[in-house]
Amino acid sequence: MEPERSAPCVPASPGCITPGHSALLSALPLSPDALQFDEDDDLEVFSKDATLNDGNSFSPLMLASPSSMINQIKFEDEPEVRDLFITVDEPESHITAIETFITYRIATKTSRSEFDSSEFEVRRRYQDFLWLKSRLEDAHPTLIIPPLPEKFIVKGMVERFNDDFIETRRKALHKFLNRIADHPTLTFNEDFKIFLTAQAWELTSHKKQGPGLLSRMGQTIKAVASSVRGIKNRPDEFIELGDYVEAFAQKISVLDKVSQRIHKEEKDYYEEMKEYGPIYTLWSASEEDLVDPMRGVAGCIDKCCKVTEALNSKLSSELIPIIHEYVLYSETLSGVLRRRDLIQAELDAKVDALVNKKADKDIVSKSVLPGNILCCSV
Repeated sequence: MEPERSAPCVPASPGCITPGHSALLSALPLSPDALQFDEDDDLEVFSKDATLNDGNSFSPLMLASPSSMINQIKFEDEPEVRDLFITVDEPESHITAIETFITYRIATKTSRSEFDSSEFEVRRRYQDFLWLKSRLEDAHPTLIIPPLPEKFIVKGMVERFNDDFIETRRKALHKFLNRIADHPTLTFNEDFKIFLTAQAWELTSHKKQGPGLLSRMGQTIKAVASSVRGIKNRPDEFIELGDYVEAFAQKISVLDKVSQRIHKEEKDYYEEMKEYGPIYTLWSASEEDLVDPMRGVAGCIDKCCKVTEALNSKLSSELIPIIHEYVLYSETLSGVLRRRDLIQAELDAKVDALVNKKADKDIVSKSVLPGNILCCSV
């Protein structure tokens, strides 16, 4: 793995594994078999009701985002001065004969000498972000690349590109680029620089310079062969980490589904309950003896509606996106561990090949000794 400087571990980040956290995970009674969900009822977090906040604020009263793994770490020997500022805004819809897609303006300001200018402005679509993430994973297979929002659209959403969905995705893409900019290694990646500065035709040309289809197929076949061959001696620390990530991913996935189910049921409850207030108010007009009680019930229902709406709003804006981010980060970490295993498997194969070649060389050397040559000549 690539060497990195040690940094203080942030308790709120999923990368920090402590006995207390392990005990907490073990104590959770949740499991996929314990809760049953209908596929149609599962909700997508990146929907019009789930929003992400710009920036990386941290509140001790709420669950901390995985962004703390990067943005909450400070090194004593580094100045707290940022030299790269990125903003994702101004989404635009593009309609062609083949497809409809959204592009976002990427505005960059920097004081780094490797950039040709101090300000850049380009437009990128979601597929460009996917390309950047893929290139970062290829260049740094053992680093945790910040996750992107899923491309999947919520079932039942009538308008695919409504304003709320576009704004939610914009915030997620803004967070993705700024996490890369804050990373001590990824921020200096050449593809990241090209993504921020190249015009559309330049980016298209640069994409064509990447590995071709046959090369990618060769890499896939090699990865499959390495996975089938397996790893001889995986270090214990990675075995333990893999087990931890698997257990964590299983439980956080259940929490993600539970929180989204609660959000859906609370929303349905609110929609149904807000119809009862006016009913009791109209009913009180025809019941002279029950005017005050019925108006009191109508007032209580109205207060319950306001409280339920406020709680559901906080659930969709502050809890669900953060839990889902942990789901995405657990998937990312699992991918990092798989790539590390492939690297070790490839190393093991090369070591075995080297040992076999040395053995063949020894056999050849013994067969061409002077005594053997004399015997052959006689």
